[in-house]
Amino acid sequence: MHYNQSCAAKGNNYGSNPRNRGMLIRSMQRASVNIYKTDSSYEMLVFAPGRIKEHFHLDVKGSTLTVSYLPPEGFPRPDWILREYSRGGFERTFDLDESVDVTNITAKYVDGVLQVSLPLVPGKEAAKRDIVIN
Repeated sequence: MHYNQSCAAKGNNYGSNPRNRGMLIRSMQRASVNIYKTDSSYEMLVFAPGRIKEHFHLDVKGSTLTVSYLPPEGFPRPDWILREYSRGGFERTFDLDESVDVTNITAKYVDGVLQVSLPLVPGKEAAKRDIVIN
């Protein structure tokens, strides 16, 4: 399994205030992800506190897993003075190799963490490739 890309699912100027041009302006929203491997699966933890479970979307197309969140309409967007955390939308994509059983992926949202279980196909190992550094 390989991390591919990340991008925001947000509207114009979301997360920035034009009055605060000198301050840090967010260029994209991201949910942090940790992935670990067990004997029978990859386990992905998407850290997304304060979100609504029904607004997450997981999609597998070919060998690409997309995890996204789109906030509901009418999501409050105050005039921020300081903003270090956002409950806004995000999208993360990951390349899955042939060792992942894409038909049996499961997910649950518990205590602000989306837990995605990516079961392994028994007997199939991910291809390993050494890369020479020039």
